[in-house]
Amino acid sequence: MDQTLLIAADLVAVALLTFALYFPRHRRRDLVVAYLTVNVGVLAVSLVLGSSTIGAGLGLGLFGVLSIIRLRSSEIEQHEVAYYFAALAIGLLGGLGSGFGWLTIGLMALVLAVLVVGDHPALFRRARQQVLVLDRAFADERELRDHLGVLLGARIRSARVDELDLVNDSTTVTVRFDAPRSNRADAAARRPAQPLEADRAGVPVEVDARTARFEGAAQYEGAGR
Repeated sequence: MDQTLLIAADLVAVALLTFALYFPRHRRRDLVVAYLTVNVGVLAVSLVLGSSTIGAGLGLGLFGVLSIIRLRSSEIEQHEVAYYFAALAIGLLGGLGSGFGWLTIGLMALVLAVLVVGDHPALFRRARQQVLVLDRAFADERELRDHLGVLLGARIRSARVDELDLVNDSTTVTVRFDAPRSNRADAAARRPAQPLEADRAGVPVEVDARTARFEGAAQYEGAGR
């Protein structure tokens, strides 16, 4: 396959990965430039290595070296690591996959399809994980799960105690749970309250906002006359 076509396919694939999948879902701008640069850099290096006699082995070595890079400036979550490896894989496919023809483009599409499905918001959308610091030391696992269920109002799937401090009476726990489904009662509770107005006796009464605006406009028109 023509190498120019593979380069174009790589650029299209990394653009879809970054601008159509990652950023609309996670909104982390600093990793956009990281994914683009890593992909294009790996593509350029693999193209040069692919033209030499040791290109394939050195390309795999390059993938292994890049896979152990840890960015110390900020924390990278697991789904962001997945996008990171996808950018690496697509770059290597574009640089070293010219001998496989259309299979290379198919593998690029497969990587993107895995991200589309695996990182879709609708997939396990109620599953949550949080690290909580409780102001009480829980030595009993069952008691801890019952307390977390009441605290979070959710079904607890697992609770792992990371630190149990009996001196300061605290517990650090990593909990995985299913978020409760929202209902109309919750929506009514989150609805902003109507403005209050005092009646002639001085007792606050609830007034509809549209009525208040209409009465205010009527008073303004009467004053203008």
